[in-house]
Parts: sequence; C-alpha cells; structure tokens
Amino acid sequence: MAEVVSTNQFKNGMHVEIDGDVWRIVEFQHVKPGKGGAFVRTKLKHLDSGAVVDKTFRAGEKFPRVHTEVKNVQYLYDAGDDVVFMDEETFEQFHLPRTAVADALDFLQPSSSVQMLTVDGRPGGVQLPASVELTVVETEPGVRGDTVSNVTKPATLETGAVVQVPLFVNPGERIRVDTRERRYIARA
Repeated sequence: MAEVVSTNQFKNGMHVEIDGDVWRIVEFQHVKPGKGGAFVRTKLKHLDSGAVVDKTFRAGEKFPRVHTEVKNVQYLYDAGDDVVFMDEETFEQFHLPRTAVADALDFLQPSSSVQMLTVDGRPGGVQLPASVELTVVETEPGVRGDTVSNVTKPATLETGAVVQVPLFVNPGERIRVDTRERRYIARA
C-alpha cells in the first residue's frame, strides 16, 4: 500500500496521485472561512502534459503520495521539441519534452549541472539551484541623474531570459538571479 498524505501535510514540490495521474504541488494555501469547513486551494502541475491547474480540496482529504528521487544531471543541448540531459553517474543520455522543462531553460546554460526529479524511475522535471550567475547581453543604458530608488529596466541574459535589473547594470556584467522568483539579486 502506498503512503497516504493528507492535505495538511502538503508541501511545495511534493508529488501526489489524483484520479490515476501524477501531479506536482506547485503551491497551496489553507483557507479557513468564517462560515463552513476549511479547504485547501492548490496549483498543481501534471507530470506528463505539464498542464497547470487550480484545484480545491476539503481539509483532511487524503491522497496517495508518489515518491521521487533526485539525480544529478548535466544539461547538454536543446534539440527542438526535446531537451537532452546526461546522468552524471552513468553518463546515460536521455530526452525530456521541452514543455516539461521550459521554465528552467531560461536559466540553463549548456553543460550546467542541475538536479533531476525522477518519479517511479522516469524523469519528471528539473530543480534549479536557488540562484545562478549569468551575463547581461543586452540592456538599455541607465540615464544619468535618474537615481530614484527601485527604478528598474529589462535586461536580456545570455540564456535569453529577461529580468528586471537596477539602472546601474550594464551589458557584459555578470549578475546573480533568483531562479524561483525570476529576479535580480546582485552583481556577481
């Protein structure tokens, strides 16, 4: 019998089985209205299709938990509809659908190491480090004298991602970016 988890044991990144499909909990919120029973509002990502849906469950509802394993893999290259990774222990190469890792690709450079989630032995997505260092490729120059606090401008990074950066950041500089919130942290 599989391990069963209740809605009050939910954690971001946990995998559960709902209606025979495996879903990853992207985020959740416990809600206790003044009238009526408590419930849990969740955002779930389907493991196979990558579709993200909002679902609401009664508090205390139980679901089978799907166990995941983490492997260190290396991002090799983007092959159009697929992305190619290599297991760092066995050197075995495998393909993942581009839709399954589209969010992570904005911060991945070829030959960078990431952690791969495997669900029941099959790849289920990548976990990026909390922050990465990337080079700014293109951004508008800051206007001299425009020093109002918290003024930002868009900057394109070497991976193609666009993040908001402070005015003093120039093309060619390396910056540290928070991969979860997609925001500038500091100069590298």
